[in-house]
Amino acid sequence: MCGRYALYGPTSRIREQFDIDDGFDFGPRYNIAPTTKVLIVQAGPGGERAARLHRWGLIPSWAKDVSIGAKLINARGETVAEKPAFRAAFRRWRCIVPANGFYEWKAVQEAGRTIKQPYFIRPQDEGDLFGFAGLTERWVSPEGEELRTCCIVTTDANALMTPIHDRMPVILQASDYGAWLDPGNADVNGLRALLRPAAADSMIAYKVCRAVNSSRGESATFVEAV
Repeated sequence: MCGRYALYGPTSRIREQFDIDDGFDFGPRYNIAPTTKVLIVQAGPGGERAARLHRWGLIPSWAKDVSIGAKLINARGETVAEKPAFRAAFRRWRCIVPANGFYEWKAVQEAGRTIKQPYFIRPQDEGDLFGFAGLTERWVSPEGEELRTCCIVTTDANALMTPIHDRMPVILQASDYGAWLDPGNADVNGLRALLRPAAADSMIAYKVCRAVNSSRGESATFVEAV
């Protein structure tokens, strides 16, 4: 799964890598948690790319209230085209979630007890960014309030991630951004083919401080190796 990540830019790099046409104000954030506002990239009707803020935790249009969003922070790539909560978004409202890296926890033994050791996983080249495959939805409350939400698509772990966790976010290749974002792309099989584990040699993983275990913490030190 993917339950926490970081996006700290720089803004110029985010704009360049994802070819964003308009301006945006986000970050830096080193401990992004579900149900908070996150930066996503979408394609407009003319193909231009825009950055938007969405709440992390997808709320399908048919949901009765917002509580379901906390359970739908991730969508399994293997079933995303069929699951009622995700299938409409998969076909029409795909997005990319930029990230400098993400966190995952590994259960380890220490002093006779099991603790969860956090790891930070980032691109091999520190100047690069991950582009997670994401989905978006528009939900309207009974009172007429509109809420834009999103989730991150996950897949099986690659060789680097397997010792830490059995799942990881789908990290799109830059050459696949256009196909994934294109709202007119209805090739379900072609889209499914993009939902594969990223190459293990394209990223690195290392232990980080346990202060990141709290979703309320926020510090640049969270992404530093210990």
